[in-house]
Amino acid sequence: MSSGPLEGIRVLDLSIAGTGPYAAVMLADQGADVIKVERPGSGDIGRWVGVTVNGVSALFQMCNRSKRSIALDLSVADGVAVLVELARTADVVIENFRPGVVDRLGVGYEALRQVRPELVYVSISGFGASGPYAAKSAYDTVIQAYAGLAVNQADLDTGEPQFINQVVADKVTALHAAQAVAAALFARERGRGGQHIQLAMLDAVVAFLWTDAAGNEMFLDADGSAPSNLGRLSPLRFLDGWGIVTPTGDADFAGMCRAFEVEGYDDPRVATTVARGRNRDAARAVLGRCAAVAATLTTRQAMDRLEAHRVPCGVVLSAGQLPDDPQARHTGLFVESVHPAVGRLRQPRHAARFSGTPVDGPGLAPGLGQHTDEVLTELGREADIVRLRAAGVVA
Repeated sequence: MSSGPLEGIRVLDLSIAGTGPYAAVMLADQGADVIKVERPGSGDIGRWVGVTVNGVSALFQMCNRSKRSIALDLSVADGVAVLVELARTADVVIENFRPGVVDRLGVGYEALRQVRPELVYVSISGFGASGPYAAKSAYDTVIQAYAGLAVNQADLDTGEPQFINQVVADKVTALHAAQAVAAALFARERGRGGQHIQLAMLDAVVAFLWTDAAGNEMFLDADGSAPSNLGRLSPLRFLDGWGIVTPTGDADFAGMCRAFEVEGYDDPRVATTVARGRNRDAARAVLGRCAAVAATLTTRQAMDRLEAHRVPCGVVLSAGQLPDDPQARHTGLFVESVHPAVGRLRQPRHAARFSGTPVDGPGLAPGLGQHTDEVLTELGREADIVRLRAAGVVA
């Protein structure tokens, strides 16, 4: 357990893969005691996905650091009994089984609230707990397709849908889940009791997308003259790399043109945001001239010019380059440690920085069942460990 604003909160993480574990790890980063309940033998599928060194995957490390692991078979009565005992001590349960599975196992919300009325229970699904798609498999790309992300990213020339090259649906849903847990715990502190939170990946991603990419779909009486989303900017190629300029306001647009010594930014067709929206071809022509000049400059030359005119801009960095960036070094964005199986380990610290309840640095993900004996001993079941392990109930 670590310090942080959630110190003293216990979370049972019954989830696998990305969404649930990522939600739970944010709570662990903030000081909660997160007990990860995994199937004996195989454990979380996330242990074996992506870059893996000596049986530890980078995905699993990022989504399960600072947790404790108990390997527990929930398909047998003894395993369910242990989980129910754990629930008596818990504040939060997170699960992402298909709808109905936890109820059939006997560890759903209605069952566990009988032993812990104050429990905050989070059920994460793909499409929701009911409806024609409730039982449908919901991987990240499936949700990106249904929610509109793939169309939003479509190739501008061919219209072919494009998928974001990340598990963005999983991560967006996890952020919603972690925030919902905090809200429910706050409500409980104010005397509102425990509750069941149901969260569908589709719902979370639609909320994410519609913030800035569904204007015409939101305003049903709009005339459709403007695109639904806020637009897409192309990166600039420099002599030695890539960068991006975001000339959102009129001063930014004029400053970019002056930085690249391009005339025409005061043309009434492009001088204002509204005018550029109405005269997209003229605006693209000016942007094209700026890009042509940028291609003759080094990254440093371009950045110096743009920053001199206070234009929002940035260098395109890879994940491998970012840790050496001066801003990342200054803020301590990355923390290095040594993992007993992996060796040297570099992780981003928790993003939020709490002045009154600072969090510890990022920890290590547990081995499968690493804390089984410890957790059972805390429950007063030390005498049962040998029997339960021999029966395959725990590992």
